[in-house]
Amino acid sequence: MSGPVLALDGVTVEIRGRAILRDVSFRLEEGERAVLIGPNGAGKSTLLRVIAGTLHPTAGRVELGGTPMAHLERAEVARRLAVVPQQTALPFSMRVEEVVALGRLPHEASLRGARPADRAAVSAAIDRVGLGHLLGRDARELSLGERQLVLLALAVAQASPIMLLDEPTVHLDLRHQVEAMELMRDLNERDGTSMIAVLHDLGLAAHFFPRILVIDHGRLIADGTPREVLTDERIRDVFGVEPALVRLAVHGQG
Repeated sequence: MSGPVLALDGVTVEIRGRAILRDVSFRLEEGERAVLIGPNGAGKSTLLRVIAGTLHPTAGRVELGGTPMAHLERAEVARRLAVVPQQTALPFSMRVEEVVALGRLPHEASLRGARPADRAAVSAAIDRVGLGHLLGRDARELSLGERQLVLLALAVAQASPIMLLDEPTVHLDLRHQVEAMELMRDLNERDGTSMIAVLHDLGLAAHFFPRILVIDHGRLIADGTPREVLTDERIRDVFGVEPALVRLAVHGQG
């Protein structure tokens, strides 16, 4: 694929007369891994919704692989882009493996249902995320952290070339946070999945992502490596804390 897998040009979002995003532009190249950080209310989750195509910008343009998002059917967007939300309420009882299998819907042929390749992809995703011990369980009865891992497995099964993750570690304990981040790095480096995540933990962001984009008051104010972006001055200005209180893994970032 030539050119970026994702491109935003001048994206602005206004809701009830208030600007949530202001003139945001950046490119994501094939195989790139980036993280969005910023204070609460900065516009990070809104930006993910615009990239996912579930929220239309007031102005500006989003392209997937050179094609304007507005020209793509939802099924085609899903084949190109998988989303891991913070949490999703299940409207009815579903076993863990049934939830993960939803990731194959964009790939299934109409009327024919799941193919052997789809079932294999679901099984592989369950193994990769480590959910074998949860098979057969009602996903609604799982802990928030377990449900978060099920949603991650759904996105892995979807096997789209781009993955968006909105606070993927928010409900996980420390061990599972690290395991989830290592899985994301493996998906990126071994499978070539392009990736954008939203994180609040600056340490995880700096350690696991080679590119950091900082959103503040709806604007993209910094874009670069952890060492370039997470300066003492910026941490004070954007997050309102002393850098000494933030344990950053900017050295030895993998």
